[in-house]
Amino acid sequence: MSDIPQITAEDVKRSIDNKEDIVLLDVRTLEEFARGKIEGSINIPVDHVSNDITSSISDKNKYIYVYCLSGARSDIVVGLLKQLGYIHVFSMTSGLLMWRSKGYFLSV
Repeated sequence: MSDIPQITAEDVKRSIDNKEDIVLLDVRTLEEFARGKIEGSINIPVDHVSNDITSSISDKNKYIYVYCLSGARSDIVVGLLKQLGYIHVFSMTSGLLMWRSKGYFLSV
């Protein structure tokens, strides 16, 4: 999906470290989320996004970095959010697989 805006794990980590005003959206299942997440993330499983996103993130100008395990579900969600009018949405390339391979921390 080449039209899906991507962000690298390094850029997400830099945004967190710089305390930028971003939303980290984890679209994995509740069970996956409970096993480990990027600190500060909110969880809306992929199949709940269309119903729950506006109550969780009402500001469509907010920078939203979406991630899952490998990047497949986050790509789908970014496409959906774009259709819903969200402007600054990005899928974290290769998801938590890349995050972990960089040695970045997951919180429980």
